[in-house]
Parts: sequence; C-alpha cells; structure tokens
Amino acid sequence: MHVTRFDAAPEYVAANHFDMRCVRLQGKEGGPSVSLTMACSIIEPGGYIPLSPSPLEKLYLVVEGEVTLSNGEDAYVLQRLDSLCVAPGESREVRNASNKQAMIVLVMPVRP
Repeated sequence: MHVTRFDAAPEYVAANHFDMRCVRLQGKEGGPSVSLTMACSIIEPGGYIPLSPSPLEKLYLVVEGEVTLSNGEDAYVLQRLDSLCVAPGESREVRNASNKQAMIVLVMPVRP
C-alpha cells in the first residue's frame, strides 16, 4: 500500500490548464501505481481547460463546488460528488463558471 497525504502531494503543471492548481495523488510522481493516475485540481473562479481531445479515458469527480464539463455539443453542470466519464478521443472542456473555488479528482490510465 502507498499513502499520499494531500498536503504532501506533489504539484505538477498541466498544459492548457488555466487558473488551476494540480497535485498528483497516486501514480507517476504521486506514488507507485503503474496503470492509473489520480490527480486533484483546485479550480479558481473562471479557471478552465479549453475544448480539446485526449487519447485517454478520463473520470472526473467533483469534490467541492460546481464545474461545467462539455464535449462541444452538450454541457453538464456537476456539483459535489457528481461524476463524468470522457471516452478516449472525445473532446472535453472543463470550466469553473461559478464565483467560488471548485475541486475535482481526475482518474485516468498512465500513458503507454
């Protein structure tokens, strides 16, 4: 087993993530997981990831606040403990349109 304390989780910079603080909870620099990574992002009001595709499946869980996720056609406003799955190759936009900080957890496979 491997424990990562939130206060000790390593911060990382993700491309095209604006007004967000990202920390790795498990996998890569966050721990020894070889197939999955788990990260947490704190999104400031107005913070966002622009619409873009990813080759990897992504699971999002809102832990705090309100976050809008969109595939460019449909938009979903997620609140505390709501989750969303983005299929491999599907475009996604993540946005905090509220006036309060939001926190999301992201789980995805490690890139091959």
